[in-house]
Amino acid sequence: MNEIIKRPLRSIGYNFIKEEFLSEGNDEYYLRNKQNKSGIHYRNLTAYEIEVLVRNNNTSDDWNKLHVSDAFTPELVKNCKFFGLVRIGKLEAISLEYHNVCMPVGLYNSTIISCDFGDNVVINNVNYISHYIVGNEAMISNVHELHVTDHAKFGNGILKEGEQENIRVWVEVCNENAGRKILPFNGMLPGDAYLWSKYRDDDELMEKFKQLTEKQFDKLRGYYGKIGDRCVIKNTSIIKDVWIGSDAYIKGANKLKNLTINSNPMAQSQIGEGCELVNGIIDYGCRIFYGVKAVRFVMGSNSQLKYGARLINSFLGNNSTISCCEVLNSLIFPAHEQHHNNSFLCAALVMGQSNIAAGATIGSNHNSRAADGEFVSARGFWPGLCVSLKHNSKFATFTLLAKGDYPNELNIPLPFSLVSNDESKDRLIVMPAYWFMYNLYALARNETKYLDRDIRPEKIQFIEYDCLAPDSINEIFSAVSLLKKLVARAYDPSLSSDTVSETTLEHKGEAILNDQTIDFSKLEIVAHGFENNTRPVIIIKAKEAYFVYKRLIVYYAAVNLLRYVEDNKILTFESLVDSLPAEPIRLSWANIGGQLMPEPSVSTLLNSIKTGNIQSWEEVHDFYRINGALYKDQKLQHAYASLMEMAKPPSKRLTKDLFKQILDEALATKEWMTENIYTSRAKDYQNYFKKMVYDSEKEMEAVVGKLEDNSFINQQNEELATFRKRVQNLLLNFSL
Repeated sequence: MNEIIKRPLRSIGYNFIKEEFLSEGNDEYYLRNKQNKSGIHYRNLTAYEIEVLVRNNNTSDDWNKLHVSDAFTPELVKNCKFFGLVRIGKLEAISLEYHNVCMPVGLYNSTIISCDFGDNVVINNVNYISHYIVGNEAMISNVHELHVTDHAKFGNGILKEGEQENIRVWVEVCNENAGRKILPFNGMLPGDAYLWSKYRDDDELMEKFKQLTEKQFDKLRGYYGKIGDRCVIKNTSIIKDVWIGSDAYIKGANKLKNLTINSNPMAQSQIGEGCELVNGIIDYGCRIFYGVKAVRFVMGSNSQLKYGARLINSFLGNNSTISCCEVLNSLIFPAHEQHHNNSFLCAALVMGQSNIAAGATIGSNHNSRAADGEFVSARGFWPGLCVSLKHNSKFATFTLLAKGDYPNELNIPLPFSLVSNDESKDRLIVMPAYWFMYNLYALARNETKYLDRDIRPEKIQFIEYDCLAPDSINEIFSAVSLLKKLVARAYDPSLSSDTVSETTLEHKGEAILNDQTIDFSKLEIVAHGFENNTRPVIIIKAKEAYFVYKRLIVYYAAVNLLRYVEDNKILTFESLVDSLPAEPIRLSWANIGGQLMPEPSVSTLLNSIKTGNIQSWEEVHDFYRINGALYKDQKLQHAYASLMEMAKPPSKRLTKDLFKQILDEALATKEWMTENIYTSRAKDYQNYFKKMVYDSEKEMEAVVGKLEDNSFINQQNEELATFRKRVQNLLLNFSL
């Protein structure tokens, strides 16, 4: 039976904060008065103003509770019912227009309960608005319910006085069993979500994260909702317990409940038709349109949900788009793209710069009777059309999966690989370094695209978009080591870990890879531990990948050393050597929400939180900022250590000959990459099946443009010319 509570009519608009939750000396308006920062001086109505209001068919339970500014115009208030303390700012005989909808300033045909209004607002056909503070020049029209409860949390995972723990809202990311759940809060960054979800074995740290979140907010009851200056809300059904920043635009939404919608003049957030959003945090500059359903979620700034997308128990990183898809129990780092109405992403950690194609079923919970497990993909994860994957699976940076149904769990440790399921021969095929050998145009273009799209209003975390960075380079080192051992075993099947050491295996594999007399086309290289199956996993193009990997390490080191010399205006080779570490160490790195950090820095952060040296999320964010500022130098140290580990100079120091060699190799690699970018794109102009839909070359060029006019290719050619000049200048200045 529905419990219908009966109260006296005169109680409407009063006792918003129950007496048991009011501290001594405070009335029910004390928090409201703190929240209202409009600076408007309100006064009581004059007898004339009351007369006009009554004549215009307005009613109030107590006209003394209706306060107005000196610039109030009573003629602009019609057919309204007022309850409780209502305060109205300036009303002028003007109209406000937004997106071709023009409405007169004033309050019309609405029921208004205990609200504050700024100057020149439009309140029209709002059936029920209660306990809101509305900013200047806001336009609110045709809204059924717009109200706030005394225990509103605005999407934050906190409790108010008198509330029980079981009603706290958690976001169950990464795993359906809630074992990695996090508390959402306004201002939460992808790094925060990752740290909280990752280090679950540290109970003390988990408790500290909870304390940091609760510390950001108080438990007091009675906060009013906010609708910021110049907000436009129209044709919307229910808005309950929602905090809305300035300049937001909400039209045709079905239900918005327990949300913070951040918005400002420089990063406006918009919510469109048919959307239903519950228990969430929406950061600045987000777009949510056309039938979106989101429950228990956090959206990073400048992200989009469109066309029936469903985001449930998930964190979506900055500068991302999900369209027509379902995403459940996922933690997604910045720069993620997912489109088409048959894509799914369930229970996953996706570390950004990712693109989920149509038909991809990532860890569907139909795999077993149990809840979805763990699915982890490093940066640059691209599953092809109709790819089906199982939990648990894990992928190195920039893994591309060819179209197919992958029936078993996968662990792909080789970065930049193409993975394909060869059903005809019942085997898995992995081509390492595929992107650099065959599809460099797409790889390079996406780096530029991500940079262009990164319009976060505040870049607290430094997001790495370069495909060659400490995380991928460390994986390349591991991949080089693995390829050596796999090649050694393939060439001599008698070799195994039981008979020879890992070091010996690597030495033998390196010798084989460098032996020009060996025909690798006749060598079948089989890997183990890549798939949860006994069928063979075949590594193809191993020799080519091995040398691509090695030249990428050299290129990465040269680029960072060249940048270091230029940024610090180093004039001599000797000065460069003196400024570099005597014993460089290639540290392990972690991807913390898209920001790459050395593992020692992560440990410092976590220990500082546990010991109390860091006592708020803002201080955690300050740590991100500090490490972002240090990143260029940290990356240089890593690049130099990588070079020393790869080159192994006898002196254990950078020599002139070695420096000249790596600069020459880097220039050759840049030339090779630029040519590869061109040839990978030129295929689309040369392939018969690409051209057959056009009757002439001229028609094709009119539709897709001329290859020579491709702005990205031309940009790459310009970058090559600039890089060549930089290298030549350095060689000249250092007398190399």
